[in-house]
Amino acid sequence: MADLRAGLIGLGMMGRHHARVLASLPGVDLVAVADPGGDRFDVAASRPLEATAADLVRHNLDYCVVAVPTAFHEEAALVLAEAGVHTLVEKPLGHDVQSSERIASAFESRGLVGGVGHIERYNPALQQARQRIADGQLGAIHQVATRRQGPFPGRIADVGVVKDLGTHDIDLTAWVTQQSFVQVSAQVAHKSGRDHEDLVAVVGRLADGAVTSHLVNWLSPLKERTTIITGELGTLVADTLNADLTFYVNGSVTTTWDDISHFRGVSEGDVTRYAFAKAEPLRTEHEQFRNAVLGEAADIVTMHQGLATVRVAEACLESAATGRTISL
Repeated sequence: MADLRAGLIGLGMMGRHHARVLASLPGVDLVAVADPGGDRFDVAASRPLEATAADLVRHNLDYCVVAVPTAFHEEAALVLAEAGVHTLVEKPLGHDVQSSERIASAFESRGLVGGVGHIERYNPALQQARQRIADGQLGAIHQVATRRQGPFPGRIADVGVVKDLGTHDIDLTAWVTQQSFVQVSAQVAHKSGRDHEDLVAVVGRLADGAVTSHLVNWLSPLKERTTIITGELGTLVADTLNADLTFYVNGSVTTTWDDISHFRGVSEGDVTRYAFAKAEPLRTEHEQFRNAVLGEAADIVTMHQGLATVRVAEACLESAATGRTISL
């Protein structure tokens, strides 16, 4: 069987990593790339370098990756859908709910495979956490808390921190717990003089009652990517920068020191830092999307799931603007 013919539009900071993985992925041939701004990272190598998605589809693509700025996702994706090209769109799916709906509908109506690049789903620590939660290791989930902070990424100009970074935490929270958001309340701040927000604090509630909190900013010299999932039987802590997962079990040892026991509703138990294989998340994401295009069993982030994440992100922005809790 011939290799799948893949294309890539968007050759910036994320696009160059997509190109690296596509160029080495078994069963795939990266045949052409595109970027209206040129190829500053020399991604094309000996491949044809085009300017637009319309130029790219002339290379008889089986599938394509869209890694242009969020504001241009819809334009590129609709061209690819019209040409019958299966497509993986970097997150978020679109710049707003309406554009995301149009993208999802275009691929669904044509029977095409459409995916969204929510890469945190492929982080080994979170994949381990999701399986352990599904197996009942935590029992009922009480709370999910995430922290995502670091320096400002100069590559981002068209959206704020909610849609650029916050969508990671919205998606991973819903995915790892297998629960959807039903309410959000948020506060944002503008500190860098840009049109878009630089930080957000979100409190949410999931369908089964779990409470969530998300602190996200690009104003900090500290780079942090932490997810803490607390249930009735213990707590899982995922450090997605290092793909580490640690389990803090609720202990069964009785505390006989009265002054301590009076203040503890849960006793301390064993702490385990798990060892597991740590594949590169971006490579896993591409392997899964390739398999989906081939019609094989695959775990991809569908466009409808990506649309749901955009809905929650916009609800966060609406809450911040109005001072109200938004129901979904």
